Amino acid sequence: MIPQKFEYSAPKSLDEALALLARGAKPLAGGMSLIPMMKLRLAAPEHLVDLRRLRGLDDIRESGRGLEIGAIATHYDVENSPLIRQKCPLLAETAGAIGDVQVRNMGTIGGSVAHADPSADYPAALQALEARFVLKGAKGERTVSAADFFLDAFTTALETGEIVREILVPSDDARTGTSYKKVAQPASGFAIVGVAARVRQKEGKFSFVRIGITGLGNSAYRAVACERALEGRPATPAAIESAAALAAQGIDANSDLHASADYRRHLAAVHTARALATALSRIV
Repeated sequence: MIPQKFEYSAPKSLDEALALLARGAKPLAGGMSLIPMMKLRLAAPEHLVDLRRLRGLDDIRESGRGLEIGAIATHYDVENSPLIRQKCPLLAETAGAIGDVQVRNMGTIGGSVAHADPSADYPAALQALEARFVLKGAKGERTVSAADFFLDAFTTALETGEIVREILVPSDDARTGTSYKKVAQPASGFAIVGVAARVRQKEGKFSFVRIGITGLGNSAYRAVACERALEGRPATPAAIESAAALAAQGIDANSDLHASADYRRHLAAVHTARALATALSRIV
């Protein structure tokens, strides 16, 4: 199908872009979600503002806040950035699991998180990383945690006229092990269930555990029950299996043509155990 007619702007400054968005225009990043929705007439924006020409919005750098990742950085950029691969390998691994090569070359991290698809890969990793989102609008800037950003299916804390300007993630060292495991929908590559794990150990016990899960419910979440069951416990396969059984606790699991709610809960437990075991094995 052909989308309805729309106005197109490609501003050269962020202030110009934000002014247009404040008047009701829709931001365009990689277009991997928005363009197909427009072709199907599921979205019909009257005005698109292309953010891809804004300088600096794709920067990836390290600061006192950790790693700062510009919203227009593509999945390919995130996957292959030497800085991210060294300091935040979980995010690089997750980016490499997204879609296919064409999607990774065009899609952006900011666009993906702003779209908040319940089966997107990034949200699991960003929950485990306790990421923060710098949101920018014509009236100012604010920072929101991952726990407060993802609200529901396709729903975030973004307000009208705001964009994700950058994403802040921690700079980890080799004492932190990470892993992302998922069951991918064969056609789209989206996660039927995806689990991101980030762990540290001390004297044979888990000293730090963060687990993010996507695809199971309406939005990605921290598996806090699993984390609490592991921290301070021996880093053993038995402890991991016991804690992984709590992965879906308190979550209303989705059910669709790809997987029933019960099967998704089963996948969450299995892949939480696998992600934890792999993360543990990667600690140097």
